Amino acid sequence: MAGILAWFWNERFWLPHNVTWADLKNTEEATFPQAEDLYLALPLAFCVLMVRLVFERFIAKPCAIALNIQASGPQIAKPNAILEKVFTAITKHPDEKRLEGLSKQLDWNVRSIQRWFRQRRNQEKPSTLTRFCESMWKFSFSLYIFTYGVRFLKKTPWLWNTRNCWYNYPYQPLTPDLHYYYMVELSLYWSLMFSQFTDIKRKDFGAMFLHHLLSIFLLSFSYVNNMARVGTLILCLHDSADALLEAAKMANYAKFQKICDLLFIVFGMVFITTRLCIFPLWVLNTTLFESWEIVGPYPSWWFFNLLLLLVQGLNCFWSYLIIKIACKAISRGKVSKDDRSDIESSSDEEDAEPPGKTPHTTTTTNGTSGTNGYLLTGPCSVDE
Repeated sequence: MAGILAWFWNERFWLPHNVTWADLKNTEEATFPQAEDLYLALPLAFCVLMVRLVFERFIAKPCAIALNIQASGPQIAKPNAILEKVFTAITKHPDEKRLEGLSKQLDWNVRSIQRWFRQRRNQEKPSTLTRFCESMWKFSFSLYIFTYGVRFLKKTPWLWNTRNCWYNYPYQPLTPDLHYYYMVELSLYWSLMFSQFTDIKRKDFGAMFLHHLLSIFLLSFSYVNNMARVGTLILCLHDSADALLEAAKMANYAKFQKICDLLFIVFGMVFITTRLCIFPLWVLNTTLFESWEIVGPYPSWWFFNLLLLLVQGLNCFWSYLIIKIACKAISRGKVSKDDRSDIESSSDEEDAEPPGKTPHTTTTTNGTSGTNGYLLTGPCSVDE
């Protein structure tokens, strides 16, 4: 084990030339980041989860009820053993051939069977109240941590001149504010890693899991080798759009459609500007070029920049989805569904009709007819 640890913490990988771990030990004059500090993030993540439970129950839920957000879930599908067996053991989305076979077996028309499967799928989706509470928590935390980051960074020299991220590197002391900022962000991402398996499942589950894992790794990596200054720039930049997205989702759940549309437009502009313009031109410029000039490359420098390029790849992926939604909105006059979401509006929960009856085609209030059992939602049915 000692050999493995010695190999893992090899100074020639982690630190610039002629720098050792002994040089970065805490002294009476200065405090530096220590690897063991990262253990603090795990109990803090548990605390964040507990605070979230209290917040959602005693703050978010009363706010949702005050906004007349429904606590009831989707309509329950009529019990049927044959259809339930197909749903649980074979498929949740039967094709036309299977629908015709079930229709003959049950003496139901195909439309009724489609409706049953749609209602059964919707049973597994959380209520609008649950979605609102989750979004309100994320909005509140995102707004707090972004506000803290801005207040912290505006007092630092490296916000105004990124070359200060590398002067005297790695002998840059760790301030209490910087340490707090890093630990809170790290605990947040750990809590999101844990809660992602119990939160609302979304289409981009894999991408978000990779994002959280990459964020934790980047935070830990930049903290250990004392790249925390540039790390704070990355954190604040990526936090800038989160609160806007959650606010748009809350407005959507509360049926404040115009506010939702406006917030989503602002979110899209901020997201694309920060992720596709500012991040590569400002952050990647300093990590790739200014650091090369001032400090010079070394193994962990290459690895750190590779991780940042992966982050930029995810930024491009989500920006593509946002632009795709915007194009749909322009062409159709409304957004049918955010590609990053599994949200379905409450309007697609049709009332059950007795088997054997041919149901009429349901139409939304704006005249949009159902397509394949899914109705188009409002202009801003957004979710993460």
